[in-house]
Amino acid sequence: MELKRINDHISVCGQIAPEDVASLKAAGFVTIINNRPDGESPDQVPGAEIEAAAKAAGLAYYAIPLGREGVSPDMVEKTHAALEGSNGPVFAFCRSGTRSTTLWALSQAGEMEAGEIISQAAEAGYDMSHLAGHLSQK
Repeated sequence: MELKRINDHISVCGQIAPEDVASLKAAGFVTIINNRPDGESPDQVPGAEIEAAAKAAGLAYYAIPLGREGVSPDMVEKTHAALEGSNGPVFAFCRSGTRSTTLWALSQAGEMEAGEIISQAAEAGYDMSHLAGHLSQK
């Protein structure tokens, strides 16, 4: 599991397994956001298994799957609500971390300057410059 820290409040990563949840809790995370739709690959762990592990560990869990249909305003709003409702560090995952970073970035439009969002994502290894126009609106 290769965590990529975007800022003090959120880190992202690729697919995780239920056994990774204990390490996430030990690292101080209090919330997990799953941005990967079930069934994308045959070896993928079902979200319900990760949700069960998260709840058993006392972590908040949100399923906000971002698939081929693309980003919706509802996904951005749910991401914003999950981040705002968390009383500590948030961990989000998908296949590679890109979709999680995209939803985080869009959820921060109007909360942070577009350049700051793009810079924080870039420091974590994700290019969100293509979202600049969307990040400047709200």
